[in-house]
Amino acid sequence: MTLSAPRWDMTNAYPSLESSEFKAAFEDFKRQIADLGTFFDEQIAATTPKTSAKKLAALLGDVVDRLNAVQTQAYTLGPYISCHVDTNSRDAVALKAESEFEQAYLPLRQVFVRFKGWLSRLTPSLDKIIALNPTAVAHAFIIKENADQSKYLMSEAEEALAAELSLSGGSAFGKLQGTVTSQLSVDFELDGKVEKMPMPALINLRSHPDAEVRRRGYEAENKAWESVKEVLAACMNGVKGETIALNKRRGREDALHSSLDAARIDRATLDAMMSAMEGSFPMFRKYFKSKASKLGKERLAWWDIFAPMGKTDKAYSFEEARDFIIENFGQFSPDLAAFAKRAFDNRWIDAEQRDGKRGGAYCTELQALKESRILCNFDGSFDQVGTVSHELGHAFHNECAYRAGKTVMQQVTPMTLAETASIMCETIVTEAVLKQVTDPQEELAVLESQISGAAQVIVDIYSRFLFEQEVFERRAQADLTADELNEIMERAQKATYGDGLDESQLQKFMWTWKPHYYSPALAFYNYPYAFGLLFATGLYAIYQQRGAEFVADYKNLLASTGEASAADLADRFGIDIRTRKFWDDSLSIIGRRIERYCEI
Repeated sequence: MTLSAPRWDMTNAYPSLESSEFKAAFEDFKRQIADLGTFFDEQIAATTPKTSAKKLAALLGDVVDRLNAVQTQAYTLGPYISCHVDTNSRDAVALKAESEFEQAYLPLRQVFVRFKGWLSRLTPSLDKIIALNPTAVAHAFIIKENADQSKYLMSEAEEALAAELSLSGGSAFGKLQGTVTSQLSVDFELDGKVEKMPMPALINLRSHPDAEVRRRGYEAENKAWESVKEVLAACMNGVKGETIALNKRRGREDALHSSLDAARIDRATLDAMMSAMEGSFPMFRKYFKSKASKLGKERLAWWDIFAPMGKTDKAYSFEEARDFIIENFGQFSPDLAAFAKRAFDNRWIDAEQRDGKRGGAYCTELQALKESRILCNFDGSFDQVGTVSHELGHAFHNECAYRAGKTVMQQVTPMTLAETASIMCETIVTEAVLKQVTDPQEELAVLESQISGAAQVIVDIYSRFLFEQEVFERRAQADLTADELNEIMERAQKATYGDGLDESQLQKFMWTWKPHYYSPALAFYNYPYAFGLLFATGLYAIYQQRGAEFVADYKNLLASTGEASAADLADRFGIDIRTRKFWDDSLSIIGRRIERYCEI
């Protein structure tokens, strides 16, 4: 039986956005926030230097419990609303609910500001205070991290104003970019029929087996981006302008500074990793040149980057993809396979391509249900099978934390570590396939999928890092035009892809559709993906050495990624992420795959 790409089921959270259950939960959420505000006004504000450590400890435990409770609501309501918006950007009810949720959330953001400010005043005695309350002890890392980050806060009044203005500033520009890109469609001829194709579907043509279709898709895509580039440039300027202004007011060195703190790594770690990545460019260029040769070309054009190689006649139904993923997950861990089956059986995945649905893929959580939801745009390719397995990895990451009884605050994981489970799951599926294949052309197809993905995470993400770095530097002086953004993007791509690609056929519009650029809170969202790939690759190598006994330690790692720095968690496996060797060793694993690719 062929199973078409499904839509997810959200009804066990709430029957609908207009249901009494949703409305009651929303009102309860607002009440909890109001109660928190009152608690700070009456209890926290009343503390003085003379307040006993015992009293402060009790208050600290109470605050943490209240914050966990209200965030459980927030991380259920918010994703529930977003799931409706992201699958139908024309849903007026969902868009209204999104706006109302953002307004309702504002006072909670202010509560966190007050919480950090209070912790800063407790800093001299914070260790003693924490030790006196079991809830505080369980959240010690998070509490101390918030206390440390308090030095980068403006006044309460300024932070409140910034949060309120963001709804009409950076966040509004981000929403506009999402709306414009999700509703953009192009008349495109495919298989002899002209149809209006949404941008996610058009972007997916990059992996079409017919080179002429890929080229026309590239040209159609660029023509579409050309029509909206000025609007999207305004969005970029608005978002980056807000980030620059707030970082300056908060005493940050730059946007990268706040990004590193959010990622829970230091500059030494970033420098070691980026240096290793730059050192790997020659081997990736070797791959690009080999691919060009296999396609009968001197240089690879941008529209050929994702061209399928080897045996390309395999198209997966969603049912086949499901069975394939579950089977191969089972080779790693029966528990992982059972979890994936649960996700498929309970319709946690929205895989159908359709107009008004956002492109790309993600995993989100419904905290109150202890469940996840996955969005993707399934097209039957092996790449999309990998995408589904990737997002299921994120869901399993959440599941490990749920099972360990971690609170919301204990689950807040930096992007650097958030990709660990996702890339591990993607690797499991791909490596299992490579062990099974006997046909060189099928092996080539699998290697292509894996290496192409790695090239995106290492080479392309480095280019996006360079792009964002220059955008921040120049936006601090003046607004950037769409053409200037194009120039910066092309320059970054030339610096990373080098002679691996045809420099006359790059993708200058890459900045238009990557949503990460358009969130004021997600500056430099790119390099954590490289961290995740290389960290997970290194962990997979350890798994190959240790076998089944590795799995229990791995699950414990996933359960605790919100409670330690990346360096401390890596140290559990004898990994030093501040030196280049670990990153070089992980890249060498990819290098061996490239060598095999070139041999076929």
